[in-house]
Amino acid sequence: MSVDANCIFCKIVAGQIPSRKVFEDEDLFAFHDIAPWAPVHFLIIPKLHIPSMAHVGPEHASLLGKIMTLAPKLALEQGCNPYPQGGFRIVTNTGAEGGQEVHHLHVHVMGGPRPWLRG
Repeated sequence: MSVDANCIFCKIVAGQIPSRKVFEDEDLFAFHDIAPWAPVHFLIIPKLHIPSMAHVGPEHASLLGKIMTLAPKLALEQGCNPYPQGGFRIVTNTGAEGGQEVHHLHVHVMGGPRPWLRG
């Protein structure tokens, strides 16, 4: 598995930096955002170091599918209200112009009653 020793998210996965874990399995790690924009705001990341969506290839299709099918389950477990009155937002920033700050692929899952701080 590829890991970047200088990546903050790789360090979180390795337990070198503390986080408020939401979920972990052999492929994925999910944790609460340290500066939440919404009442529910957590990130889902692959344990494999992939810098961004711009670096995703066909070999990552099952990993991305796993992230997208896990997001609704964790959103409800973390306090998002059920669809259709409730719901959540999934955001993936890519590159500087896309607002990406940490260069390790990550999916933000945000939800809960509005108004939100941002978004």
